[in-house]
Amino acid sequence: MINQHQRLFKEQIEKEREPLGKRPEWLKVKLPTGENYNDVRNLMRRQKLHTVCEEAKCPNIAECWNHRTATFMILGDTCTRSCGFCNVKVGIPNELDLNEPYRVAESVKELNLRHVVITSVNRDELKDGGAFIFKESVRLIKESMPDTTIEILIPDFRGVEEAFNIIMECPPDILNHNLETVPRLYHAVRPQAKYERSLKLIEWFKEKGLRTKSGIMVGIGETPDEVLNLMSDLVGHGCDILTIGQYLQPTKMHLPVDRFVAPEEFRLFKDEGLRMGFKIVESSPLVRSSYHADQHARALFVNE
Repeated sequence: MINQHQRLFKEQIEKEREPLGKRPEWLKVKLPTGENYNDVRNLMRRQKLHTVCEEAKCPNIAECWNHRTATFMILGDTCTRSCGFCNVKVGIPNELDLNEPYRVAESVKELNLRHVVITSVNRDELKDGGAFIFKESVRLIKESMPDTTIEILIPDFRGVEEAFNIIMECPPDILNHNLETVPRLYHAVRPQAKYERSLKLIEWFKEKGLRTKSGIMVGIGETPDEVLNLMSDLVGHGCDILTIGQYLQPTKMHLPVDRFVAPEEFRLFKDEGLRMGFKIVESSPLVRSSYHADQHARALFVNE
């Protein structure tokens, strides 16, 4: 399977490689503006909530916020892990905010969202990793907005099954957990995570009957063959939806970009992913984990 595409990927890489330091046209985005953008930003400030859209400097923030969609980031704004790609603040987190789920639910209702994504920082100092706050956020949204579909993008909770069971007390519609990169690069990209542990997490929730999703970055040092192997691993562990996007270095303190991956290569990944058995593959340079998440949810539920 891999050998059949190796030549195509090699040719594409050689043809489309851009010199680093010059960002290709396909990676340029406009500065965020617009009435809806300002409304969403003001709402987040008023509710004292964080979004991964801002914390991770997502390039799609203008598009998503102008469509009145956002990815809520719960459990505060300080992460206990030091991933080499992530722009979220690292340090000792503040005390757990038990009122946070109520403010998230109120914001979802005010925005009248049909689909909501909730993610978080890692909170490894907590026994349950913050799973209770995830569960309460889902429960309160379902109570106030029963027709809204809910996707949660969770950390690995250190592989603690007790935390997984807390999530299942009020399960979301889609369970997302990102692998981020190929196993060879975990020591630099996700030093406190384990590739196999993340795969087993996805499999665990799939076996409980949830729709599952994962995402990766490319252009951080992996090879196309390694990406295809990762995709095969995900399908083998029951992953339904895959997102693939270009890694962009948030600051000089983070891992450098290895190469700018051309749109044609992203299309090759998508074609191969659908052939492998993913139900949905969102693969293009500016894709991030929550990009078009509402569309994915509608497509997934309609086809079932």
